Amino acid sequence: MTAAIGSAWVRRFHPAPETGDRVVCFPHAGGSATYYFPFSAALSPATDVLAVQYPGRQDRLQEPCITDISTLADELADELARWADRPLTLFGHSMGATVAFEVARRLEARGVILRGLFASGRRAPSRQREEHVHLRDDQGLVEELRRLSGTDSELLADEAVLTMVLPAMRGDYRAIETYRYRPGPPLNCPILALTGDSDPLVEVAEARSWAQHTVAPFRLRVFPGGHFYLSDHTESIVREITDHLGVTTPGR
Repeated sequence: MTAAIGSAWVRRFHPAPETGDRVVCFPHAGGSATYYFPFSAALSPATDVLAVQYPGRQDRLQEPCITDISTLADELADELARWADRPLTLFGHSMGATVAFEVARRLEARGVILRGLFASGRRAPSRQREEHVHLRDDQGLVEELRRLSGTDSELLADEAVLTMVLPAMRGDYRAIETYRYRPGPPLNCPILALTGDSDPLVEVAEARSWAQHTVAPFRLRVFPGGHFYLSDHTESIVREITDHLGVTTPGR
């Protein structure tokens, strides 16, 4: 199997040698592939990092957002099956964790053997909450972004920036808030759930419920911080990934 190149869906900021594992990173709602640039730099060159780029943002700004998680997972499973010539580990934050889970289900159904799923900042798929942020007006959406501290406050005050980012944000919120878990076989790969201890969107018990979605080993790690706790713990999270893969990065 030959690795795909020139894909609209994948960014490789630091292409690694043609050996070793691949880690596929899925962004949060409103997020883009560039969010994972620091992770890619830290994991290179031992690990090949693929950062997913959803439609409707940055260089895909003119494409319509996909507002259904199942459709998004179908598209990504088709794409990532082309990159499965090397072992794959999936890492998703917030909405990205749910997307990664649904992609993992589809890849395993095709016979792809995954090394693991890192589910960050998201309750287990079977733990449902009623949320309607995508139905708010623009100001209500901005207030939610401020509450979660996931976007620079100066950017939120820039109307030109908001005009560009709010459609993707609203589309992603619609996708994740209308997502409903469909029961099915648990994953065969290990799951590591990561969460912040003061995340308003995820209680520790909701993160622990990821254990129900795999027959392989499960582990939960709780960090200090809120929904975007990982911005302050990049080094620790990179260490979790490298320990899981059994690789060594420069400086370790």
